[in-house]
Amino acid sequence: MSPFRTLVLASLLIVVAPVTAQMPNGEFIEVKGATAAVVLAHGRAQGPDGLVVAPLRRAIAKEAGLHTLSLQMPVLATPDYLAYASTFPDAYETLQAAITFLSTEKGVKRIYVLGYSMGARMTTGFLAARETPPVVGYIGVGVLQGGGEPLDANINIHKLHLPVLDLYADATPLDLSSAENRRALVGAQYRQVRITGANHSFKGYESVLSQTAVAWLREQEGQEATDKPASADGGKQRVP
Repeated sequence: MSPFRTLVLASLLIVVAPVTAQMPNGEFIEVKGATAAVVLAHGRAQGPDGLVVAPLRRAIAKEAGLHTLSLQMPVLATPDYLAYASTFPDAYETLQAAITFLSTEKGVKRIYVLGYSMGARMTTGFLAARETPPVVGYIGVGVLQGGGEPLDANINIHKLHLPVLDLYADATPLDLSSAENRRALVGAQYRQVRITGANHSFKGYESVLSQTAVAWLREQEGQEATDKPASADGGKQRVP
């Protein structure tokens, strides 16, 4: 047999391993039969099972029946939030890796993104900067203005063309003023919910946050909601 034919036959026997997308660092809750998922991004100096995102990721999986992937986002030692602008490229790579993993490895067809505090700055910046077809909705918790682009989540969120649930605290001045400056966005695609009495940490209001987010997600997914938040008035709600 000629060397050429030997080479051809050998090449035919090569088994090419399928290319798989790796799950980025984070906490994943898989729900059997789910075809939709929520990607969560935590606040500054936190982690995937940290403040706000921990109760939300569990409640969404249990009560809305969606996969949840809570990511480890970039964390810096400095308390200066402006320094986080340098981490946004890495944050965007992490978010894209999550979308790719869910789409290719878990068969997810619809993805919602949820960001809290710095996570809201990162996620709105990501969604404002690129087309992300699998993403069908956005939940912002403690969305804050300031810092200029890409840090200013108010600037970023104005660029989104998705259904949005905007959950804000009214006991922290920056949260309240930031939310007031987004009020003009409220409409059929944009719902703003005031969590009365909560500060930026939302401590003590985790159940209210979870119930409101779950009800909105069930609505987006066409499910019949069993526990609805306070009645809406032109897209704005107040939760006592």
